[in-house]
Amino acid sequence: MLFAPETWPFTVATFLLLLIAIVEGIAMLLGSSLSQSLQHLLPEPGDVHVGVFDKLLGWLSFGRVPTLVLLVLFLASFALTGFALNLVVKQMFGFWVPPSISALAAFLITLPVVRFAGAGLARVIPQDQTYAVSFDSLVGRVATIVTGTARPGYPAQAKVANEHGQMLYVMVEPEAEGMTFQSGERVLLNKRIAGNRFAGAVNPWPDLI
Repeated sequence: MLFAPETWPFTVATFLLLLIAIVEGIAMLLGSSLSQSLQHLLPEPGDVHVGVFDKLLGWLSFGRVPTLVLLVLFLASFALTGFALNLVVKQMFGFWVPPSISALAAFLITLPVVRFAGAGLARVIPQDQTYAVSFDSLVGRVATIVTGTARPGYPAQAKVANEHGQMLYVMVEPEAEGMTFQSGERVLLNKRIAGNRFAGAVNPWPDLI
């Protein structure tokens, strides 16, 4: 079934999982991380789609769970759902489901699976990555950009410590037009836009905070 022509979308997803495991292993040996580089590989949405894109990311627990974890969840759920669907149909009716139909069905099933699995992981993942706290309390704190380049309308992932000293992952974009934040840059969170998305400015006290 793995190499049946009708199940090629799920075979590709399976091999992508293996590729991610290999690349992440090599990156760790080199002192790097695939998770930190992933944002550079993702296409940036156009202005007309920014709101929908951000809502989808928030719904999928993006920012509360590392991006690489969500990608692995998606690929694994997509592959397992697709193979299971084809196996059931093949056993019951004697034919494979056309790839376009099975891929669409698996995709629609996978989205809520990733959403709820991500929400569950956000509650049990190590406390240096997530913590139950009001995002409003993070305003006025200094965050560090961890992936990508932030521009107005295009936030990047950042980590920030809350009042308990725990690390949280949020999305940050520059408050001023024409400004960018690079990976590793420390920025002041000036206001919360929505959910875990913040507007920030260059840290005015780099020697103090």
